[in-house]
Amino acid sequence: MFVVIKKKHIVLSIITIIIIVTLFILGKAYLKSKGTLNENHHGYIAIVIDDFGNDSKGTEEMMNIGIPFTAAIMPFMSSSVKDSEKAKEKGIETIVHLPMEPEKGKSSWLGPKGITVDLKDEEIKNRVEAAFDEVNSAVGLNNHMGSKAMKDKRVVGIIMGVLKEKDKIFLDSKTTSSREAEEAAKSLGVKYYGRNIFIDNNKDIGSIEKQLDKAAHLAIKEGSAIAIGHVGVEGGVVTANAIKNKVPELKKKGIEFVYLSQMP
Repeated sequence: MFVVIKKKHIVLSIITIIIIVTLFILGKAYLKSKGTLNENHHGYIAIVIDDFGNDSKGTEEMMNIGIPFTAAIMPFMSSSVKDSEKAKEKGIETIVHLPMEPEKGKSSWLGPKGITVDLKDEEIKNRVEAAFDEVNSAVGLNNHMGSKAMKDKRVVGIIMGVLKEKDKIFLDSKTTSSREAEEAAKSLGVKYYGRNIFIDNNKDIGSIEKQLDKAAHLAIKEGSAIAIGHVGVEGGVVTANAIKNKVPELKKKGIEFVYLSQMP
């Protein structure tokens, strides 16, 4: 009698194990079919392309690179609205690329309604809000230049206040080592990201591809990386071509390209 019960126990245990394993395999297959599981995934890269909004060379090519990326559009420029609408049509995520005062250079470089440290609180707030009205699909904001303004606690505090009110994210382009923006963002509960790599400091396709390799290495090591490139004189067509060249190889290495707002 005892032997019979023991055998039944063993059989039931085996059946239970088979059921569990089968459910696991079926569940895994289901997740993979839904695109929520990538067995070869090793890291995320969010590519952010700056300087849209100024009829820049490479705009069309960049909007057709064929992977998720985030377009940073300068407001109040010749093609700000057009580029914003085109990105929306193509399902491309956008952020405001807000011109901010640098340590060196001319204020004219900022274009209309740039953020300078001499502006009053209300004017800073009005300009940031107007920028979001112009790039009306933007999920957040990053700084264009801004090595001086980004050090100013008052200025970044006002900007983060607007982002908090609008439930937007902030990407620090890191044109200065100052942590004022990061501290202000975190104190207000604004989602903060920091740029890891500029990919087109040298407008040479080989150099840009090497920078993308660095971004991939960092993403695999740390889980994610944010890389900033440009349209226009700093990158444009060359940057778009370099990205297209590297995408298949980086995907094989387990890199998944995502929008900035999807970054962990």
